[in-house]
Amino acid sequence: MSETTVNVRYMVDDVEAAIEWYGKHLGFSLLSEHAPAFADVKRGSLRLLLSGPTSSAGRPMPDGEQPRPGGWNRIHLLVEDISAEVSRLRAAGVSFRNDIVTRPGGSQILLMDPSGNLVELFQPAGR
Repeated sequence: MSETTVNVRYMVDDVEAAIEWYGKHLGFSLLSEHAPAFADVKRGSLRLLLSGPTSSAGRPMPDGEQPRPGGWNRIHLLVEDISAEVSRLRAAGVSFRNDIVTRPGGSQILLMDPSGNLVELFQPAGR
């Protein structure tokens, strides 16, 4: 396994919709597709594992809890111009959780994939 690739698993409701959304809106490329259970997409050194309800990652836990999308953990993507990215994504109908927040370290905003998983766009201060 490459030490330069970071793997993150997201539970998704619809693997095919997730593939399209991450490719169309955030520039991820498809590595493999085994819909409806699983696919993986890549952007730079980030490999995102998209696991549907029928994947092995979607199996119930011993206590009966079912893995599901959502929550507050998120991937964090650096952008050069957050205002331009937000405008482009809003025009494409992407859902946002909040508005741009600017602090001394930079500006950030949260968007949601079709299953409700969060993605943070971040523009460091000075860019």
